[in-house]
Amino acid sequence: MLEVTVIEDPAAAAVSLDPIRARLLAELAAAPASAAMLAGKVGLPRQKVNYHLKALERHGLVELAGERRKGNVNERLMRATAASYVISPAALPAVQPDPDRFRDQLSARWLLALGARLVRDVGTLISGATKARRQLATYALDGEVRFASAADRAAFVQELTAGVSALIRKYDAPDTEDGRDHRIVVALHPTVKADPGPTADTGPTAENRPTAEIHPAAEIHPAAEILPPVEGRPGVSERTITPESEQ
Repeated sequence: MLEVTVIEDPAAAAVSLDPIRARLLAELAAAPASAAMLAGKVGLPRQKVNYHLKALERHGLVELAGERRKGNVNERLMRATAASYVISPAALPAVQPDPDRFRDQLSARWLLALGARLVRDVGTLISGATKARRQLATYALDGEVRFASAADRAAFVQELTAGVSALIRKYDAPDTEDGRDHRIVVALHPTVKADPGPTADTGPTAENRPTAEIHPAAEIHPAAEILPPVEGRPGVSERTITPESEQ
């Protein structure tokens, strides 16, 4: 079973979003089960569960894990093909986000469009690599940092932009025949915190004050272009975050 996989087919996405089928997927991600075993868990007749399982199997979301004999019947044990699923923007091709339509480094919606393209592109690359039985060269960095002030955050963004741009200029080889373009995405956003709920002390604490934590993420994967500036290519704009441009 894969840890995570991307759903690119619109029909498969529709099947996975059905509440009953989503519940069956969750059960089968936890452990293989037969229609009879699942029927008791989801409160449906075995025949109805079988109907839903066949739909999930047709779209590659579940697969046969084995068979077992129970009385005079051979039961098919099914399992999910992945522990979790991500629906690619490719499943909605007519309305999928396109970050090339606008560029605004300080826009959360542009960041969202970049993230959607990342899901789409990496999902496509994984599908291609799986079919070709080849490994896919990618890299990801994930971490958190707490800034003391908006000014520190602005300085961090400026240094990060300069550092990444310098690396691109150092290693970019646009005229190399055997080279391959890679896309670099660097994202910075406030960390999402769970609501701690009301406490007796209403004053801010390390746990319940409005968070200033920022979550940087960097992704590198094969692509058709590189975003940071290099000679003769479109690059990162000069607009950078400042203490006054907090959102």
